[in-house]
Amino acid sequence: MNLFTLRRPAPSLDDLVLDSTPDEPSSDVLMPTVAKPAQVFVRGQGSWLWDSDDCAYLDFSQGNAANSLGHSPQVLINALADQTQALINPGMALHNRAQLNLVERLCHRTGSDQAYLLNSGAEACEAAVKLARKWGQLHRGGAYRIISASNARHGRSFAALAASAGAQQNRFEPQLPGFSHVPFNDLPALHAAVDAQTVAIMLEPIQGAGVVPASEHYLKGVERLCRELGILLILDEVQTGIGRCGTLLAEQHYGVRADIITLGKGLGGGVPLAALLARGNACCFDVGELEGTHHGNALMAAAGVAVLNSVLEHGFLEHVRETGLYLSEGLARLAYRYNHGALRGHGLLWGLTLSEDSADAVVNAALHEGLILTAPQPDCLRFTPALTVSKSNIDEMLLRLARAFSRVRTAQLQCRKGIAV
Repeated sequence: MNLFTLRRPAPSLDDLVLDSTPDEPSSDVLMPTVAKPAQVFVRGQGSWLWDSDDCAYLDFSQGNAANSLGHSPQVLINALADQTQALINPGMALHNRAQLNLVERLCHRTGSDQAYLLNSGAEACEAAVKLARKWGQLHRGGAYRIISASNARHGRSFAALAASAGAQQNRFEPQLPGFSHVPFNDLPALHAAVDAQTVAIMLEPIQGAGVVPASEHYLKGVERLCRELGILLILDEVQTGIGRCGTLLAEQHYGVRADIITLGKGLGGGVPLAALLARGNACCFDVGELEGTHHGNALMAAAGVAVLNSVLEHGFLEHVRETGLYLSEGLARLAYRYNHGALRGHGLLWGLTLSEDSADAVVNAALHEGLILTAPQPDCLRFTPALTVSKSNIDEMLLRLARAFSRVRTAQLQCRKGIAV
């Protein structure tokens, strides 16, 4: 059933890139940090969002994978409501039961020795950098340099940006020392970059910029290299963790084991929550070396417990794997029909390479069709639906995406005819 009640007339190519503004409160006072469509969204349920005109949109972004259980899942509503009535934030200087429940469950289910709760994936990655350098002082003669991959995205804090490379950099952001970048999936380049001052290698199992998975050979080779050279392996699982790849952690999919892991996005199910996990002698923080006013607050921790319990329910991860396969097969058929490029990903994290740099136009055409997508690169679409997405949701998404592709193709042909004339 098509819940999108209004079909728009076919727009021009310019319309597909720049949308018109509806009659809504002005966004002029909002700092222009991220480009946003004009629609104002007022409610959501599962895989659907509704705007202020009560038009329904199928959401295959889900807050860039943050809404792991979809919009407003009942289990999260109940957990937050119950915790709000009991205790919200006693302060980081005091224990709270929700915090202890979450870190204990995380450590038990991931085989980690210690965990620390934070607000965002960027904070978790910055904490991982601090932890690795503390370890380098204790166990590697003061080594501090961290190697990461080109086109990595580890967040927006200064340290996380320094560990990233490429897409997020701009001239206003200082480059901190002690970071170097090598091509992704290139084991010889990584080996050549390690020196006596190297303390860790920090990687995303699947790079968010373009949705580029590490090969199994590469990631296992990186783990072996770290063991042979006595340095740490840090896996940034902010996007791939908490079931996104069909396993609780992506490292399980690859059959590797990191020393430090960062989690975020899906851990909170849509609320700000992240975690730093450490194993073995990487657990070396002392009292006072990490702090934050809201770190581990009871309200967010209760949300994390609810999400983690849901993901660990019998059959949940199997559902992610089954629907992920179904989604990938449908996208592959559509890509073939419209002469697009490679499809990459695992579980319910997929990137589709387009035949040309038309991703922004496709995203806006999809919005006209009541479909929400993201474009991490000019020639790439990213699909991160709720982990609870149904096959019928996927079928509806494919229909709307096909119409979006047709809109863009028609607009492109009209544009080319106009140029030819």
